[in-house]
Amino acid sequence: MSAFTLTPLNATKLDGYLGDKLALCLERRIKAEDVDGLVEPFRHREERNLWHTEFWGKWMLAAVPAYEYSGDKALYEQIRSSSLAMMATQSADGYIGNYPDDGRLKGWDIWGRKYTLLGLMGYYDLSKDPQALQAACRLADLCIKELGPGAEVNIAKTGMHHGMASCSILEPIVRLYRRTREERYLEMARHIIACIEGPDGPQLIKKGLAGVPVGERFPLPEKWWSWYNGQKSYEMMSCYQGMLEMYEELGEERLLRACDLVAKDIIATEINIAGSGASCECWYYGKKWQTEPAMHMQETCVTVTWMKFCQTLLRLTGDVTYAEELEKTTYNAFLASLNPDVSSFSKYCPLEGIRGAGVGQCGMTINCCIANGPRGFFMLPEAAVMSNAGELAVNLYEDLQAQATLKDGLDVALAISGNYPANNRVCIAVTPSAKATWSLLLRIPAWSAVTSVTINGAALDGVNAGSYCRIERAWQVGDVVELVFDFSCRVAELNRCLALQRGPLVLARDARFNDGDIDAAVLVPGDQRLELATTADAATAAGVWQAFTTKLVNDLNAEGPAGGPQQIHFCDYASAGNTWTAASRYRVWLRKGLRVTIGEHLR
Repeated sequence: MSAFTLTPLNATKLDGYLGDKLALCLERRIKAEDVDGLVEPFRHREERNLWHTEFWGKWMLAAVPAYEYSGDKALYEQIRSSSLAMMATQSADGYIGNYPDDGRLKGWDIWGRKYTLLGLMGYYDLSKDPQALQAACRLADLCIKELGPGAEVNIAKTGMHHGMASCSILEPIVRLYRRTREERYLEMARHIIACIEGPDGPQLIKKGLAGVPVGERFPLPEKWWSWYNGQKSYEMMSCYQGMLEMYEELGEERLLRACDLVAKDIIATEINIAGSGASCECWYYGKKWQTEPAMHMQETCVTVTWMKFCQTLLRLTGDVTYAEELEKTTYNAFLASLNPDVSSFSKYCPLEGIRGAGVGQCGMTINCCIANGPRGFFMLPEAAVMSNAGELAVNLYEDLQAQATLKDGLDVALAISGNYPANNRVCIAVTPSAKATWSLLLRIPAWSAVTSVTINGAALDGVNAGSYCRIERAWQVGDVVELVFDFSCRVAELNRCLALQRGPLVLARDARFNDGDIDAAVLVPGDQRLELATTADAATAAGVWQAFTTKLVNDLNAEGPAGGPQQIHFCDYASAGNTWTAASRYRVWLRKGLRVTIGEHLR
């Protein structure tokens, strides 16, 4: 049913830049959360419109894997105590939420129940406490009574965004079936899909298989935040995520095919250079229009949900495309959502301007993206190295230590080093428990025009960009694989604008470098390759991860000679704007000067 298996979180440790940020997120965001404050709304049944009840479940979706990764005992106690407190709010009829009896099924009620179910099952998976599974079953049984087969209310007519918010409860319903094998949950999952595909539903499978772009599924609604808005990207992907869970249980190929086609459409029409998308949290053909300012661009909830969608599709299909997307999103849109100490996450991440945490929601200090952001970190150790019976696939080249078990109980340890992506040379030390024949799959990035691969110093042929390099041999202790990627500057062009990229990183101008107007038109010479020079001192001074200089021509900079070459600084997009103030106003896409002839190397 799946091409790869995720690596257990306790079998991988990230050591590089991502690992440092993950550790900060664990201490300063996850463990620092006032978890009882997240439970408090469940003790009061007064809400009719808002989404307080998603925050606890989202925290659990990061806290549980964070504990599996770290083994932090204090974190486990937070998880345990908050789960018990949550179960204590359950009504006799099974309800856990904050809507009154006459307000149930409205607003974000079912959406909140989804996250509660996911959180309870996360605690059950850690603790095996039967109370947690029983509480989840009672809550799900209430949903079946209210919305299941034979009920008067169609789940696709409830809640928000053509019912997609409510229908996304499909994911935990399928997960509950997997844990209990109770047929009523499988019947409910089938019923939800039938409602999605019915005349009143968003028809996600039908439209996905027919190739209807996600940006034109529904007309613009008169009221944006309502049931009538069907373009909402986060909720749409959440429904498709549930369908992937369903595919794993039933093997219905149409579900996987629809999700794969939709994901490829999202890549083709919506995902921008930084690896995310959406405006006002909705699809809008954003890839085409990414050079233009857009309101509420690139919500962190959209980014994290896209990462999960790609991770799942990579595991199920083995399609290297999804590993490419996961890397792009991780090093750009996702890291850009952090503040430097990872105590918070931004609400939106435009490709120009400034960014910040956003306001608290639902009368609380937290918002949906601060709650959701940490989930992204704990997808990465699972996906960096995946495996099946006879293969190990390396998807991310961050410094790490990973262990996996292949067929016949063969244990293999991988150690990746090289400080990627600051550097372009990566070393992989392979340590199997015994000499044996199996395959190592190395993701060769599509952006690396020429990649060299050697094993114990001997060069390999047939290394192709945008594919896995499959090395089948008798591996033994002491084998070392080295990769050298092409980190030469790439120039993307769209709508008479230019953007620079180095390896997996998108680059941006930032006002902190004080080297001219960041909005000035930049002219790129067309008769020579653009070169980037690493400037560690500039990075330290500006408070960014990586900084570079290049010779560009800036016609609008009054401080320099018009048309004359100048040294212009760039930093990684993830660091651009990370002061969350106007002091670090930034820009990715720069206007192209009229006098430039674009050479073949600009692509």
